[in-house]
Amino acid sequence: MRGGKRFARLCVVVATLSLLVACASTESPEPLAPEKGTATVTVLKPASVVSKEKTTGEVFKLPDLLYAGLQALDADRLLTPENNNAFEYFSRALAMDSDNEIAREGIAAIVSRYLALAREAIGNGSFDSAELMIQRAKLVDATVAEIALVQVELANERESGDLFFTFDGMAVSSRSDQAREELAAVAKRARECGAFFLITAPNDSTARWMFSVMREAVEGYRLRGNIELSAQTGVRLRLPETDSACGG
Repeated sequence: MRGGKRFARLCVVVATLSLLVACASTESPEPLAPEKGTATVTVLKPASVVSKEKTTGEVFKLPDLLYAGLQALDADRLLTPENNNAFEYFSRALAMDSDNEIAREGIAAIVSRYLALAREAIGNGSFDSAELMIQRAKLVDATVAEIALVQVELANERESGDLFFTFDGMAVSSRSDQAREELAAVAKRARECGAFFLITAPNDSTARWMFSVMREAVEGYRLRGNIELSAQTGVRLRLPETDSACGG
C-alpha cells in the first residue's frame, strides 16, 4: 500500500536523524594542569539521582519522538499502553513543531488504522467492537470525514439481519470434530436459507479447510460465497432480501 511505503520511508529518515543526535559529541574540555608546587583541591559534588524514565522535553528530542511514534504505530500501540503509544509520541512531537509533516501523518495513520479495525469488526458482526474502534478514532481526531462513513456502514450492518457465527480459532486450526460439526451446521443453514457465505480466518489454508468442511456437509448443493482474511475466525451468512424466515 502507498501509505505503508510512505511510513517505511519516514522510519528510515527518522532513524537516521536519531543516530545523528546520538552521535553528537558531549565531551568536556580537559582541565588545565596545575602549576608545580601548587596544591590541588578536588571538590566532591553531591551524588545525583538519574531516573530511568525519560521525561518530556528533557531526554526525547524531536527525532526521538517521531521514531518512537512510528515504532509504536507499526506495533499497533495506538492509544495504549500509557506513556508508550503512537498518539502520545506524535502529539508531543506536534507540541514541539506544530507543522511537522511526519507527526501529522502519524496522527492520520492512527485514525485510519482504527477505522480499518472497525470495518473488519463490522464484517465479522462484532458490532460492539466496531463501535469501540470508531470512538477511539474520534478521540484521536474527530474531524476526519471518513469516521461518519464508517458509522453509517455500522448502522446499516446492524439492520441487515445477516447471521454471524464465531468460531474458536484454536479448534478450527486444530481441525477438531467440534469445529467440523459447527461448520456443517452453518452450511446446512446456508442451504436452508439460500444465503451467501463469507468465511473469515487468519490465513488462506484455514479458510479453505472451513469451506471444504461446509461443502461436504451439503453435498450436491452449491454453496455460494467468498473467503476473506481476518484476525477473527467465523462465517457470515448474508440472507436474501426477500426472505426473512431464516433470521434470528
